[in-house]
Amino acid sequence: MINVTKGNTGAISFLHISEAISFAEPKPTIIFIHGFQSAKENNLHYAYLLAEKGFRVILPDCIHHGERDNGLRSNEMMQAFWDIVIQSIYEIELLKNHLLEEKLAEEDSIGVAGTSMGGIITFGALKKYPWIKTAVSLMGSPSYQEFAKWKIEKVAEMGLVLPFNESEIEQYVEQLAKYDLSTDIECMSERPLFCWHGSQDQEVPIEPVLEFINNIKGHYKNKPENIKLIVDDRAEHKVTREGVLATVDWFATHLSSPVKSNS
Repeated sequence: MINVTKGNTGAISFLHISEAISFAEPKPTIIFIHGFQSAKENNLHYAYLLAEKGFRVILPDCIHHGERDNGLRSNEMMQAFWDIVIQSIYEIELLKNHLLEEKLAEEDSIGVAGTSMGGIITFGALKKYPWIKTAVSLMGSPSYQEFAKWKIEKVAEMGLVLPFNESEIEQYVEQLAKYDLSTDIECMSERPLFCWHGSQDQEVPIEPVLEFINNIKGHYKNKPENIKLIVDDRAEHKVTREGVLATVDWFATHLSSPVKSNS
């Protein structure tokens, strides 16, 4: 039986999914981050399949989403996009600390994954946290600065005016550099990473991911099996069932470190 319970640590609300029989025991754990204007419940199908494989899954709500929605309008949400991303990167460590304090996981057996914005957050977390054992980015972008500039161009094409001048925008984009994994691929240290992307994606372009994987492969010479990209030539901005199952298989292969049981 798979248990689904609500939890929180500080301001972070989350769903906690695990096999009932080992719910309170330490085990390999995955923190799975949802997409922009989505919510934690929308990734329950991933969590269920992963829990069947013996993992614990934590599905948090990002700020301004789900139970943490505070009524921002759509344009206000768009303006807050990178604040949400950066805050979520910070909160991943808070969740990790909570898991360790509750003896639900050990630091060397925690993975991170996410869809769309959650995939973007995953890339930033990989740059910041060497303790992340393995990761999956679905429809994400590792190139924070490049993606930010692309989004600004798209907003301008829509005829919308951002409440920032050119100098402020440039300064803000520069501040994203410390979270931009594409500029510091050596920090991956051959940690397992799986990416999935649709080639027809109009929300998060595939090109930065293709370039990133091409650049990073040379840093995985000793462990080429630790880096993988699946491109679906027909898919747009929605993960196929193949991508879902590949995510589960990736964690089953790369996050199977034995964790001591309390029993």
